[in-house]
Amino acid sequence: MYAALLYIITVWVQFGLLESNASRSWTATLPTVGTFSSPRVADLNGDSIGDIIMGAGRAEFLPSDTALFALDGATGKLLWRASASDQIFGSASLKDIDKDGVKDAIIGGRSAELFAISGASGKEIWRFSKVQRLQSPAKAGWFNFYNPQFIPDQDQDGLEDILVSNGGDVMAEPFDPARPAGRLAIISSSTGKLIAQASMPDGKETYMSVTVSPNPKEEDWEIVFGTGGETIGGNLYVGKLSQVLAQDLSGAAIIHSSPNKGYIAPAVRVDLNGDGYLEVVANSVNGQLLAFDGKNFEPLWQTKLLAQTECYSSIAIGRFTKDDTPDLFISHAIGVWPNLNWNVQAMVDGKDGSIAFLDSLGYYQIATPVVLDWNGDGYDEVLMSVNFMEVNDLYQKNFFNLLALIDFQDGGVKQVGEIAQGTNKSSTPWVGDLDRDGFLDIIYSHGTNPNRANTFDGMQVKRIASSNIPIKKPLRWGSYQGSAYNGVFGHTP
Repeated sequence: MYAALLYIITVWVQFGLLESNASRSWTATLPTVGTFSSPRVADLNGDSIGDIIMGAGRAEFLPSDTALFALDGATGKLLWRASASDQIFGSASLKDIDKDGVKDAIIGGRSAELFAISGASGKEIWRFSKVQRLQSPAKAGWFNFYNPQFIPDQDQDGLEDILVSNGGDVMAEPFDPARPAGRLAIISSSTGKLIAQASMPDGKETYMSVTVSPNPKEEDWEIVFGTGGETIGGNLYVGKLSQVLAQDLSGAAIIHSSPNKGYIAPAVRVDLNGDGYLEVVANSVNGQLLAFDGKNFEPLWQTKLLAQTECYSSIAIGRFTKDDTPDLFISHAIGVWPNLNWNVQAMVDGKDGSIAFLDSLGYYQIATPVVLDWNGDGYDEVLMSVNFMEVNDLYQKNFFNLLALIDFQDGGVKQVGEIAQGTNKSSTPWVGDLDRDGFLDIIYSHGTNPNRANTFDGMQVKRIASSNIPIKKPLRWGSYQGSAYNGVFGHTP
């Protein structure tokens, strides 16, 4: 059934939907690596055009000389690349930490890889494993680093520092509960020095990137984090930055528990009831979308799309319905890990959690959609990556990917751009005005191998520069975890 639905997506094309400016559009090919990372944008070479920064890598456990790279936003040419001992699956946090006037990249990945790279030169500023002198990170209890978030300066060097989660022992058997505890770590953004660390309060592993947001009534920052994984139960917590500084998270509040599966995708913060407090909205691995009051963290509502779904992707936020309450868009996988083959998507009314749009578009992937008012009607549309598969007469599988636009006012799903060979497993597109000409740019990445759904043997990054989609104001959810990269709706970069 799903293959038929995916095949006919090719007839949904509305010619003229996007007029591409061929002189400013480009495709960059990286032949030996793949990516789980999402593009970040900053002007690195001083030409007033945003450049693209992405993580990458080869197959798991293999080193790569292209684990982080930067592409010229004007031409797609490689500006620089940096190496790592394993895949860099995270998405970069950007800040000028070497004080040269150019934003630098801090990014994490497998095997305790966390490092800072100069945006101007591509040179290493610091690498956590070197700073900590980790000869064997796993033996020292350091595992995967997830997406860092900036927090107030803790080491009095005048720069914001980072809070980051670490955990996930890849060598643990799937259903073995005896796993090393994950941790939250505060690290100096300028030196990579460990300032403070605190283990998960329930002693369980973590795969979840932490979300931080200032509390409007207090100076202490709130943090949202979770434990558990695909086969191990866990808890969803709200804590305080001060608890990490005190190296004790036992006072963090459990706002939800799941006995058989945990919490992996980053939470978001958004005011759904208009009281000035940011609600916590999160996906659980067992396929629930959960909303909690930002003032007291009592449940507001919860939604599940189908009886048997799981979720490893985050949430997109926009104004999709006719009221003023922000709404949510999610994409969940159908099945039970590791047998996840198709996706189901829903637009969820932020006011009450009701499902206002439901469809099944695409072969399994965990990229999060982005949000923009494409047609200028005052309501947001969703732009998302879709993978699909064709089987030939010899029963050989061929994989393809495309970008799809969903308009909730007319219920239409429309193709944007061309169909490409290969799949996009988890790279969220970037949308915005890359060159400040007032028109939309799309940065989109995918693998190039048409015969396998998950490969690290070639990828492309594409810039689609439009000449007919105006960008009149900064977008709020134009990238993974929002345009400000922090999971907080309402903040613009």
